[in-house]
Amino acid sequence: MKHKKIYVTGMGMVSSLGTSTGECWKALCEGKNGVRRIKGFDPEGFDTQVAAEIDPYCVEAKAKDLFGRRESKQMTINTKMGMLAVHEAVEQSGITKNAVDKDRVAVIMGVVSTNNAITDKKSQAHYIVKTMPNSISAWTTIRYGFGGANFNVSSACASSAYALILGEHLIRSGMADVVIAGGSDASVQPEYIRGFNQILAMSSNPDPEKACRPFTADRDGFVMGEGAGVLILESEEHAQRRNAEVYGEILGSAFISEAADITAPCKDGEGMEKCMRMAMKAAEINADQVDCVNAHGTSTYLNDKYETMAIKRIFGKHQKELSVTSVKSMLGHTVAACGAIEGIVSLQSLRHSKITPTIHYENSDPELDLDYTPNVSRDREIDVVLSNSFGFGGHNASIVWKKA
Repeated sequence: MKHKKIYVTGMGMVSSLGTSTGECWKALCEGKNGVRRIKGFDPEGFDTQVAAEIDPYCVEAKAKDLFGRRESKQMTINTKMGMLAVHEAVEQSGITKNAVDKDRVAVIMGVVSTNNAITDKKSQAHYIVKTMPNSISAWTTIRYGFGGANFNVSSACASSAYALILGEHLIRSGMADVVIAGGSDASVQPEYIRGFNQILAMSSNPDPEKACRPFTADRDGFVMGEGAGVLILESEEHAQRRNAEVYGEILGSAFISEAADITAPCKDGEGMEKCMRMAMKAAEINADQVDCVNAHGTSTYLNDKYETMAIKRIFGKHQKELSVTSVKSMLGHTVAACGAIEGIVSLQSLRHSKITPTIHYENSDPELDLDYTPNVSRDREIDVVLSNSFGFGGHNASIVWKKA
């Protein structure tokens, strides 16, 4: 049972479409595509040759303003992305400018891999520090002096969603006043692309404008994306005490294990349905109170089919009033970061009364007949968004976000 409200008082985002929340949000609303031919390595000979890569030069340039040379040499590009997102979120929240009990500020980050490329000779310097999966959370506490709980979560594509949910529960339990939670991922590297190709999970379409097509009849797999997302969660009492600006509220959430298959989702979306229902119950809302579903929407055959089936069973007649969107059509699948990034997008949708589009939506699948907000963003007054993250290993997470 909920015993206190939890607000979002800061957000930070890095993606293939920009290095700040505002820049990314503007591009998403315009339906910009962050997917292009891979530049980080020569993809010739790979089944997949496109991805939504971040601009490493922009990230490095911004990182130079934040870190000294020695610190910078100890960080991978993945860590730097995460720290840029942390910096933006912390600055927006103002928690370092107020008198806060730093021992009651926790940091939780979703990290699958530090992405310290074994083929890069420079990466072998500071190898141990660079390969610490807890590096982003650790550097955050070191930089700002936060003394609360500090750890990372690794739950595949649901990692940062798990981090947010754990942060919510830390605050609800009274163990923290503020939690900095999110995730970062930079997996556009040969070993990852090759590995996902081996299990036939990624699109083999070489056209960046057609490769990632969530919920369409010709979808053929996800496209890898890179990015970072960080949110500042804060108890109502703490936020009011320091007169913080509030960007939204986390109403409730759920995370479960499907306990079924290491890569495939549970048949007919039964695990997805269970997770969404549990999140709505925790948020104490009915199905007809949800205005939008920020779908996991990977552009894989089973995920999109099963997620649609689960949504239809849950929402019944209300499905006709529901807006569904997949930002992965523009950002690719940012793996460990997608839960936090899509949480930020959900909050921005609530703040600005705008649903981001699912681009590349051309050939509809007769089995998938929800309103996926095709190709163009839509102005709409909304009050509640349900955001989904479903990961390999059966790691499912759903979060209910409410307008401030």
